[in-house]
Amino acid sequence: MVPSPVRQRKIGLTGGIASGKTTVAEHLATVHGLPILDADCYARLAVEPGGGIWQRILDRYGAEILLPEPAPAPLDRARLGTIVFGDVAERRWLEAQIHPDVAGQFDRAIAALPQAPILILVIPLLFEANLTHRVTETWVVNCTAEQQRQRLIARNGLSPAEADARIAAQMPLAEKCDRADVVLDNSHSRADLLRQVDQQLCP
Repeated sequence: MVPSPVRQRKIGLTGGIASGKTTVAEHLATVHGLPILDADCYARLAVEPGGGIWQRILDRYGAEILLPEPAPAPLDRARLGTIVFGDVAERRWLEAQIHPDVAGQFDRAIAALPQAPILILVIPLLFEANLTHRVTETWVVNCTAEQQRQRLIARNGLSPAEADARIAAQMPLAEKCDRADVVLDNSHSRADLLRQVDQQLCP
């Protein structure tokens, strides 16, 4: 007999860039053993060398958008980021290429896990891309604006201006918090953040 699908709790995990989403997702995976479906991972798969989206990006920006590796070479993500975070029209064009593929990968991953009681969908643009219909609840990882800026500079090796451009490209964290079902405060210690995660997962 085929087991009946369970009523899944699909947690949409989001926040601003460098706010702490990865820390939360890793904790949910390693400590609680939950499946993590990550939009950023799917986006990287969507632009694998030689694929259709990769070719469209290459056609638009030329060979300088590729890393100096044997063909078909991977995209130079740093160079591509400089282009799209400096031009709203280019960012929207790129998102229009990638988002449908990412949505399809989410659908296939969810369909492959019908018996999992809880799924974690890590989606940085959960609100911006109007994807809240894919989840049953929304969690936002929050921190102060200065913490976010400094963490991004340290993590990605960006200049202050580059970090500001990437932060400005997303919906303000305060607005995401207003829309969220759960806000996780990552302005203090890691232990404090993970304690909040445990409390929300098993209230």
